[in-house]
Amino acid sequence: MAVGKMNARQKMINLMYLVFIAMLAMQMDKEVLSAFGYTNEKLSDNNISTAEKNVLAYANLDTKAYEQPEKFAPLKEKADKVKMLSFTYYQYLSVLKSKLIADVEKKDDYEQMDKVDWLDNYFFKGEGYTIEGQAFLDNMNSYRTKMIEVLGASSKFVPLLQKRFSTEDVVNSETTISVAFLKARYEGFPMVASLTNFTQIQADIKNTEADIISDLLGGQLETEISMTNYNGIVNLQKNAYYPGDKIEGSVVLGRYDPNLKPSRVMLNGEKYDNFKNGSVVLDLRAGSVGEKDIKGTIYFMESGKEVPVPFETTYSVISKPNSAVVSADKMNVVYRGLQNPLTISIPGVPTNLVKANAPGLRQIKGSSYMLSPGAGDEVTISVSGRLPDGQPINTPKTFRVKDIPAAMGTVREQYGTVRMPKSGLANTPVGAGLPDFLFDLDLQVTSFKVKVPGELAIIVNGTKFSAAAKKALAKARRGDMINIFDIKAEIKNSSYNLKKVLPVSIELTN
Repeated sequence: MAVGKMNARQKMINLMYLVFIAMLAMQMDKEVLSAFGYTNEKLSDNNISTAEKNVLAYANLDTKAYEQPEKFAPLKEKADKVKMLSFTYYQYLSVLKSKLIADVEKKDDYEQMDKVDWLDNYFFKGEGYTIEGQAFLDNMNSYRTKMIEVLGASSKFVPLLQKRFSTEDVVNSETTISVAFLKARYEGFPMVASLTNFTQIQADIKNTEADIISDLLGGQLETEISMTNYNGIVNLQKNAYYPGDKIEGSVVLGRYDPNLKPSRVMLNGEKYDNFKNGSVVLDLRAGSVGEKDIKGTIYFMESGKEVPVPFETTYSVISKPNSAVVSADKMNVVYRGLQNPLTISIPGVPTNLVKANAPGLRQIKGSSYMLSPGAGDEVTISVSGRLPDGQPINTPKTFRVKDIPAAMGTVREQYGTVRMPKSGLANTPVGAGLPDFLFDLDLQVTSFKVKVPGELAIIVNGTKFSAAAKKALAKARRGDMINIFDIKAEIKNSSYNLKKVLPVSIELTN
């Protein structure tokens, strides 16, 4: 501008310049007001969207708490408190916003919301606050404090709550002067600025809810998937092995959760209720010998539906030993002419799946057999079966075949030389036996010869002395040795011919 006395033209130019600056300033104020209004609209839209997401998150947590109360019920209880505190504070701000613009005819005409007197009169009284102004501070402080109480002083959300809902004095960065929060944020501000500020607080409430609910669910998920909750589980292809077998299987990770509870458990086709500390507790009986299955399904509630989790394994039941197995390798002997009892089995294989074959072998019952060997010095028994893993087994066993040993003549069931009176011998039957033989055979004497000293040998049929034998015996004297020899005997109910019967001698005592 020119200095000194100005002509009329210059004065007119200066006046127009001032008017232009004033109009420019007015235009800028209107743009600022409109900008606040548009920001308020965006925040309101965002609040609606966040609220809808929060509703779904709360519903998801409610479902999980119903399905797995041990795990999610404590989280739901905390979330419900967060929800109620946030709803109460949000509604308070909604009522305050309605009062603020109650007299505005066009709610979207932000250029008309430039008044400052309504909120100044509503919040402030002299240098202090009105009842409503103090209530505004109390509501923000109460929300912050109670939320921290619900979450705990050690919660990671404490700094966030203290920052978003702080009512501390505001320090001017240029003048370093401290101004009370309410005055610094709301005194002398246009209506639309305060409206947007209230909407921003509501956005902070919704975002805080979303952060907390997401963290509650996510924290539980993080705990569940933590590697400290996993155990290594060895899964073998079978549960019984023989020396030299190849062991095949895998090691997998299984998560242990003591709070996990299913809706129901089915085991081997029947309902099973023994579920404790996050696992199905098996309490079964092994049953008969053979391969057995354990299979079933654990049902869990998820999103209102039962989700089946099947499981299956096998185990082998083998015969329980009731005695030690001791084998005398040199004594694998069976006797010709006899029914030799044998026990034939394969450990781990059911009796009905064991097959045994040999000449003269027959099965009595189960693992009990009888062997009646024929000619030859040896007999081989072939035993076959199928192991629990399906592998066939064929085991031959060879036995020596021997004849029944020589029997011995007896008098009064005594062997060798027997001392007795002459009168007793005449009426005593002659017998035969097999002392120390494993089998208890019933032998029957059919004939024998008697030799009295000084007399010819006499042949006797049957078991007792004949008349001729008694006549010869009558001539014997005390101390004479009477020989009974060439004894013939047979096994009752058997066609086997005894090879020999050894003689017996009687020394007369009178």
